[in-house]
Amino acid sequence: MRAVNQNAEEATLETDSPIRKTDSYQDGRTTTSTVWDPSIEAWSQFARRVSGEWDGFGADFSNEGKAIELPESVVPETYREWEVKVFDWQTQCPTLAEPDERLLQYKSIQLLPTVGCEADAATQYSVDERKVGEGISGLTAFAYQSSGSYVAVWQKKDNILELECCMFNPQDCESRVRVIQFIHVLNNTELVLQGIRVFREQWYGPFRNGDQLGGCAIRDSAFASTAPMIASDVAGIWKGSTAVASFSTSNTGIFQELFDEKVQDSVRDGDSNILLPKQLWCSLKQTKEGETLSEVGWLLDHGQAITSSCLFSKTAKPQEISIALETRALEYA
Repeated sequence: MRAVNQNAEEATLETDSPIRKTDSYQDGRTTTSTVWDPSIEAWSQFARRVSGEWDGFGADFSNEGKAIELPESVVPETYREWEVKVFDWQTQCPTLAEPDERLLQYKSIQLLPTVGCEADAATQYSVDERKVGEGISGLTAFAYQSSGSYVAVWQKKDNILELECCMFNPQDCESRVRVIQFIHVLNNTELVLQGIRVFREQWYGPFRNGDQLGGCAIRDSAFASTAPMIASDVAGIWKGSTAVASFSTSNTGIFQELFDEKVQDSVRDGDSNILLPKQLWCSLKQTKEGETLSEVGWLLDHGQAITSSCLFSKTAKPQEISIALETRALEYA
């Protein structure tokens, strides 16, 4: 069991980081005291929760939520002979966050499909390596929460933005989803959703840089061809606590902690969302003010959901990122 499963008090004691503060006086005396920086504590807890070997399955979907088959060239001949359609990659995501330097690095690895438990000896098909920190090329915004959840905005070639949302299950810190929206920016103003990639991942062990694969020990299964969630499960009034990071001013860094939690109500129309399997949904909509709002949601048990939003300006720049834990109003539950 992971250390982060200990109670909150123990986790705080282990992850707080002291800062030495020196005060000088006119008579030449100096005093040194130890203070605690809440932002360092939050990053340290984030690093503990996000780091490790994350194994699972990943799949691509159209901008309407339709699962996309894997290329025929990577599908085992046995499946082709049986006319079995394959939609899911088995995946690895070795992740390491440096608790003292505020650096995060991870690799999204797609493995060639295999038959049965040959997955233990699977071959890598592709590796997408990312690094997060101040001054990292291509990263335009990054917001994190001590829970391990984060949102990253990546500027790619051909006017494509990748909006990556990683959400941890608050009821199980060894389970998470990552949803990536591929967004085409037209004339530096209009944002159009091109496609969606979803990863469902389980924590398999401490960070080993992908040297060990969970294989048949993975506590999940392929999901892309399963039924999408029901629209009525999204619709209604939702209330919850929202943590926010702002990127709206020119002197704001691209690396922000999600905090300043506030209670907020949201009204959702289930029919205007893209419905995905495993109780996931997403949307990309223009607001009345001409801005663009992206939302990703994960419906949990007991009428709860964790959601992530990213607001883009009229010039397609990230303005605000938020993550919320919400509960649907009783009349809709």
